[in-house]
Amino acid sequence: MKIFKKLTAMVMAIGVLIGSSAFADTVKIAFIDPLSGPFATTGSNGLAEWKFAVEKLVNEKGGVLGGKKMEVVALDNKMDGKESLIQVQVAIDQGIRFIAQGNSSGIANAITDMVKKHNKRNPDKRVIFINYSAVDPALTNDKCNFWHFRFDANADIKMDAITDVIAQVPSIKKMYLIGQDYSFGKAVAAAAEKYLAEKTSINIVGNELHPIGKVKDFTPYARKILASGADAVITGNWGADMVNLGRSLSESGFKGPIYCYYCASNGITGTFGAAGKGMLHLVGEGLHNPATPELTAYHKAFKAKYPKWDLSQPRIINAAQMLAAAINKAGTADDMVAVASALEGMEFDSKLLGTKVLMRAKDHQAIQNVHVGIHTDDVEIDYDNSGYGIKIFKTVEMASMDSATSCKMKRP
Repeated sequence: MKIFKKLTAMVMAIGVLIGSSAFADTVKIAFIDPLSGPFATTGSNGLAEWKFAVEKLVNEKGGVLGGKKMEVVALDNKMDGKESLIQVQVAIDQGIRFIAQGNSSGIANAITDMVKKHNKRNPDKRVIFINYSAVDPALTNDKCNFWHFRFDANADIKMDAITDVIAQVPSIKKMYLIGQDYSFGKAVAAAAEKYLAEKTSINIVGNELHPIGKVKDFTPYARKILASGADAVITGNWGADMVNLGRSLSESGFKGPIYCYYCASNGITGTFGAAGKGMLHLVGEGLHNPATPELTAYHKAFKAKYPKWDLSQPRIINAAQMLAAAINKAGTADDMVAVASALEGMEFDSKLLGTKVLMRAKDHQAIQNVHVGIHTDDVEIDYDNSGYGIKIFKTVEMASMDSATSCKMKRP
């Protein structure tokens, strides 16, 4: 029995050494987003984009630190706050130092709090939070911290851009706001109220929040929108909630413009199809059409590997490349203070997306070009394999470069 126990201990020790050696040659990123449940499509699409960006733009170009590969480790948070924090801890326990998450600002708020507390208590096991899509403005304002970096434009930056467009449409007299009942949906509504009041005389005839991921049939909401006499709609809905809202609005006969944050790909473009032509106005960074030659080639390679998915979140391209550049500049993937310091203030030239990106040092908010595009079939890069995509008609260069922030960053 004693001999057996000694042999078992030796085997386990060898396994740990082998695992540690393999791990030392790999820089891992924990992808923590929904891979099951109603928002699984959005999460799975994002995972494919992360994996492809890391492989194509980092590993195929020599990796980091003279040859180390980067690897994306998928962890399903089931779109649940508590489960998300469990998965963050799983990643930390596995020695993963980079956490990537984007779906749900509510979850992002919980993660950034956990990361801040963990890093204070465990200076030898610090982690960095790569936020690629959660756009609650609070995350780079009052809740900012040194370990959090946002690569998407926040809700206020996007609303500022899209209300510039709305202000130029005199036929819009009445606006209906509808969104998901959590921090992001509330931020969109607040930004819409603020900027519409500053730039237009449009009357807001409805301002409604609904449970996130719970509503299957939006017909009652669509009827309210029609009954209100609204000329247009603003929504921050994403994933299944945007698909279902879009289906109900289309079936109800609503014909006005819909101004949206995430109304493309993940079944949304396919749902609207021809009915969405000229109706959907999407605001975001990195919208594709017209595309750079580099992005056209990248898109072709992505679709060859992931024919079911789209390049719907181009900021992932920037996040992967900028993180790799920060690791190389820091000369380490273990010292998170050094990596975060290298990423902070970084200026990056995204040749694929044809834009520069500044990771603003004072609040860790990415500053970049923000576009407004329209749903059409006059595109080179489409979504949902539908023949329809988003074509840019307005660009705000380095949007909100000098915008104020309430962030009071405390650095280690």
